[in-house]
Amino acid sequence: MMTSIDPAADATLTAAGLAPTGQGRVLLIACGALAREILAIKAANGLDHLDLQCLPAILHNHPDRIVPAVRAAVAAHRDAYDQLFVVYADCGTGGQLQAACAELNVQMVAGPHCYSFFEGNDVFEARDEMTAFYLTDFLVRQFDAFVWEPLGLSRHPELRDMYFGNYEKLVYQAQTDDAALTDKADECAQRLGLTFERRYTGYGDLAPALKAIT
Repeated sequence: MMTSIDPAADATLTAAGLAPTGQGRVLLIACGALAREILAIKAANGLDHLDLQCLPAILHNHPDRIVPAVRAAVAAHRDAYDQLFVVYADCGTGGQLQAACAELNVQMVAGPHCYSFFEGNDVFEARDEMTAFYLTDFLVRQFDAFVWEPLGLSRHPELRDMYFGNYEKLVYQAQTDDAALTDKADECAQRLGLTFERRYTGYGDLAPALKAIT
């Protein structure tokens, strides 16, 4: 059961369809940008005890809004579930999300951001790539809405080098083998004036994190 299917949709919190308490149900409070991947992991591993509630994916661009949104979601759904699990990493909150989760007594995915846990947190840290700009499957699909338009590049293309002049390459962290997405990611790199690298990461640390929830 879930309240949001389309990962591009900014689902609002709702009390409709919540599972009754006392039946081992776990609610995943997740970034909408991860919905497709979470559903795939659930289906592949028979994780039927996990329900999904997505927060608006656009919070990806507004990390200061993530903690209040998670707090509201926990308050809205805690009584209906035996356990809540936050499917965000730190995501630019400067440790505030981890502190809030500790205060609320809910667990969350480990890592600084989704680029790290898709790559594998240990691997990502060891790479120490300061000049790489990352895209996931979701961000390739939503490149214009989440990168190009918010930065004003459609109106002021001359700003591109100011934003991306210190980057050297665009790394596409592919969760799936999709030739069309790879071509689109390569096009994104060209639009940003960066070299292109594709890495197949699959779901990285996200899959074992969800499979460990009991």
